[in-house]
Order: sequence, then C-alpha cells, then structure tokens
Amino acid sequence: MLSQELIDRTKMFALQIIGLADSLPTKRSAEILAKQIIRSATSVSANYRAACRAQSTSEFIAKMHDVHEEADETQHWLELLYDSKSIPKMQFETLWKEASELTAIFTASYATARRNKNNKKK
Repeated sequence: MLSQELIDRTKMFALQIIGLADSLPTKRSAEILAKQIIRSATSVSANYRAACRAQSTSEFIAKMHDVHEEADETQHWLELLYDSKSIPKMQFETLWKEASELTAIFTASYATARRNKNNKKK
C-alpha cells in the first residue's frame, strides 16, 4: 500500500471516529470517551503523515511507534464505548475492523523499520 493511500485511509478513519463521537449520547461518560477516542484516532492520522515526512530512519521509527500505539489506544476506546453500550454492535464492528487493520499495518511497519535499522548496524 502506498503511503498516500495510508495517509488518506487514516484521515478517513479519523473522520469516521469524529462522526461517531458526534453521534454519542449526551452523558458524561460518553463525552469523556469521545474526547479520548478523537484524540487517539486523529493522532494516528497526524503522526503517520509526519512519519512519511521523516528526515531520518530514527525519526520515522519514533513516529511509527506513536502511530501504532495510538491505533491500539483507539481500539481500547472503541471497546469501552461498545461495552458501555454507547454504540451499537454494527457500528462497533465496522470501526473495530478498520482500527484492527490499521493497528496491524502500523505494528508490522514499526517492527520492520526497527529490524532494518538494527540490521544496518551489524
């Protein structure tokens, strides 16, 4: 997958999460979770974009670390929203699938970049 495709995909995911947050019930717990999930999902998008512009391998690896952590955190907030009955199962499953795929992509990319950097040192 090209980096521009992932930039677009992470941006679309962030927009979907923003839409989700805007549709949540107006109860205190949902408002708090909405803020958290918006922060993590938009951070995935912003940090991946920054990783694509990294000036060094070390900077790329650091940004990819942030991306994969934020993607995983977004999954956590989705779980809490679903388990607290703030979002319906169908909406959860759709967003969960995308969050899982993004997390897997970024975790693998981060691990590969670290491995490649370590192999160059040897």
